[in-house]
Amino acid sequence: MNGRHNDLLKIRPKIKKVKDLPNMSNDERFQNETIRPILKLQNPLFILVFKNYIEKRKRVFYDLSLDEKMIYIESSIVKDQSFHNSLKGIIIGHFTVAEYRQYILHFSSLNKRMMNMLIKRLQNQIEVFDLSFSSK
Repeated sequence: MNGRHNDLLKIRPKIKKVKDLPNMSNDERFQNETIRPILKLQNPLFILVFKNYIEKRKRVFYDLSLDEKMIYIESSIVKDQSFHNSLKGIIIGHFTVAEYRQYILHFSSLNKRMMNMLIKRLQNQIEVFDLSFSSK
């Protein structure tokens, strides 16, 4: 089990902007030490998964205004429970056993953090979902 733990931590990108402050909550520390690096590591997969989601939904995304696209990203992650759970699984699958134990103690608040961070990440990269950049 130690091999998996070390391998998972080794492949995660380091995020230099994040500060470790003494008054930081456990949830915020978990977000910065675990969730952020996993989201960054898995970013290409999240982009591909969301592009696939768009294609499976008859490509209506491409006909939306920028504001509507931002809302579409958020609502698809928040309201489509199957999609939400799939994305959550991509993240949780990269937890170490110790991180998973910590996660289950505060899963509700950490799930909100994970999904909000993922929504913002996809919204901040909205241009990758533009048809001129997309290939079917």
